[in-house]
Amino acid sequence: MDNMTQYIKDAEKSLLHTYNRYQVVLDKGDGMYLYDINGKKYLDFCAGIAVFALGYNNKKYNDALKSQIDKLIHTSNYYYNVPAITAAQKLKKVSGMDRVFFTNSGAEAVEGAVKAARKYAYLKDGKADHEIIAMEHSFHGRTMGALSVTGNPKYREAFGPMIGNIRFAKMNDFESILANVTDKTCAILFETVQGEGGIFPAEENFLKQVKALCEERDILLILDEIQCGMGRCGTMFAWQSFGVKPDIMTSAKALGCGVPVGAFLLTEKVGQNSLSSGDHGTTYGGNPLAAAAINIVLDLFEENHIIDNVKEAGAYLESALDKLTAEYDCIDTRRGMGLMQGLALNVPVGDIITSALDKGLILINAGPDIIRFVPPLIVTKAHIDEMLSILKNCLDETV
Repeated sequence: MDNMTQYIKDAEKSLLHTYNRYQVVLDKGDGMYLYDINGKKYLDFCAGIAVFALGYNNKKYNDALKSQIDKLIHTSNYYYNVPAITAAQKLKKVSGMDRVFFTNSGAEAVEGAVKAARKYAYLKDGKADHEIIAMEHSFHGRTMGALSVTGNPKYREAFGPMIGNIRFAKMNDFESILANVTDKTCAILFETVQGEGGIFPAEENFLKQVKALCEERDILLILDEIQCGMGRCGTMFAWQSFGVKPDIMTSAKALGCGVPVGAFLLTEKVGQNSLSSGDHGTTYGGNPLAAAAINIVLDLFEENHIIDNVKEAGAYLESALDKLTAEYDCIDTRRGMGLMQGLALNVPVGDIITSALDKGLILINAGPDIIRFVPPLIVTKAHIDEMLSILKNCLDETV
């Protein structure tokens, strides 16, 4: 039995089986590539599910974290720390938002956003029966609050009852929103680009109609930017390309580029009229190490012109995937923005993704018939060409 097989057997005896993992034990990474414990090299078009935006083994990123580890890792939120203060200021600058709460994950950011919206409404009328409109086919996380606003019944059905007063509307269907709005509606929540639901970007007109409705009725617009944000769609946050600013925004994944950290951000109006002392908290959120990761990530985004590269590489990837769609009958359409792309096939994609892995290419799905492309944001045209060569080989063999 080789080492890979033994490690996998040991894992299956010790870890709770909630993941159907690929049969690979990864060991290290460099740039756009990952290596397993046997030394096999893989071109990575997953980035840890849109997390490792800067690529692997970035020296400046590594050195910044090592330096912070030698100084201070954790203190709790009973005290201030300089990295968190600096990170909040930098996030405000790139987002145009006003108040920041740091979390440990995207799901926790969604939890906080939901609590802030309900507290905002409670302070207006003293009632605790307000409703939130979320979208069908959405995904916001696995904790109970985030699960409650996730619009896929298969994720929720075994864990009910969920938190109450959640309605589900159709993405990009404003009439569906109107049909669900009541006097109790306190927030409308959706991903600017749906990820797990199949890579569906919000349409500009839909976003603007929802924003106008929210302003008219003092309903809060919450945009989930956990996967589509941090430069992935060609602007720092995907909503910025539409010019539709949310009242509350969530962020995570590439925010820390591997260090577990998330955040929800609020406008000043919501920040001053929602959560206050004692309403919300976290032991680890915004600790010096996590905040140091945010700081170096934002610095390197600017220094390395990451968003400019996303625009150039994203346009190239879109064009290449459109050509692939025209070439193969098994591909129905391409969807996405920037370096968050999906190919919708008329066949299951599991065997294609497994074949790609065997050939040294890491891809993931977004549902049974969608191949998702979320590479590190340092990807080049040469990497895209390398990916396409392997993918074509897989399509020719398996379809």
